[in-house]
Amino acid sequence: MDLRKLRYFIAVAEEEHIGRAAMLLNISQPPLTRQIHQLEEELGVALFNRTPKGMEITEAGAMFLDEAKNIFALVEQATERTQRAGAGRLGRLDVAIFGSGILETIPKVLLAFRQRFPDVKVVLHTMDKAAQIEALRQRRITVGFNRLLSPLPDIASEVVTSENLLLVVNDSHPFSKQQCVDFNDLKAQPLILFPNQGRPNFIDRVNKLCQEAGFTPTVSQEVNDAVTAVALVASGFGVCILPESATALQLPGVSYVPLTNMPMDSKVDLSCIYRDNDKSPLLKSFLTVVREFKKAQAE
Repeated sequence: MDLRKLRYFIAVAEEEHIGRAAMLLNISQPPLTRQIHQLEEELGVALFNRTPKGMEITEAGAMFLDEAKNIFALVEQATERTQRAGAGRLGRLDVAIFGSGILETIPKVLLAFRQRFPDVKVVLHTMDKAAQIEALRQRRITVGFNRLLSPLPDIASEVVTSENLLLVVNDSHPFSKQQCVDFNDLKAQPLILFPNQGRPNFIDRVNKLCQEAGFTPTVSQEVNDAVTAVALVASGFGVCILPESATALQLPGVSYVPLTNMPMDSKVDLSCIYRDNDKSPLLKSFLTVVREFKKAQAE
């Protein structure tokens, strides 16, 4: 049974006349009559009673008419969904996220994408840098977000935003009363660093900044994420350098203070990473949103 026969059947059933159905379908009556006969033979039931006035649908034909219309509705729906998927407007997008990146920029990008493509299901996966790269290569995710990425031949990277560094201190610390803190004044301060995995990482960046300033940092703790780091600052374990987006962590007992006299470019990039050979419409749609977000941030 093919869809053409179903379409012919529906036309005859709705018009209740072979001649009118043939005109509607833009075909002659004999081939239409043959198609209806063949359909009845396939099904093994009479779909119509032939009368002098036309074609009177049988009880079995009436039931089949409902099913035929349902089939066409499903075909149209499948066609539309396939076209939308081909245009990057439908499907599932697996996105890897990490630590401090989820505090501001990534949610804004994901919200902009969802508003533009509401029928795409976005599934988030928390992964460190190494896990993201492995998952990309294994096609378990489509995109990831991370910082301080080393160039890889099969992984493409686009900077989404660049953030300034700030110092987070306990409210009882003298630095909390200052408008800004000279980076060199951190020489004697116990530093809480993060993350303690996925090298090279933000810890390496802070260590390099300290070396450029001419001192070796005094490390109080190395922890896995920004939330733990800020919580330790609130408990009095030390101070912490972190990207500006981490100010979204408004824990009681801490203050965020700008740093001055940085020994080198102190901004840190947040990048979107994906397979270099991925030409999927969904990825194209997502990167369009990422690039528009970046452009809006620069204005």
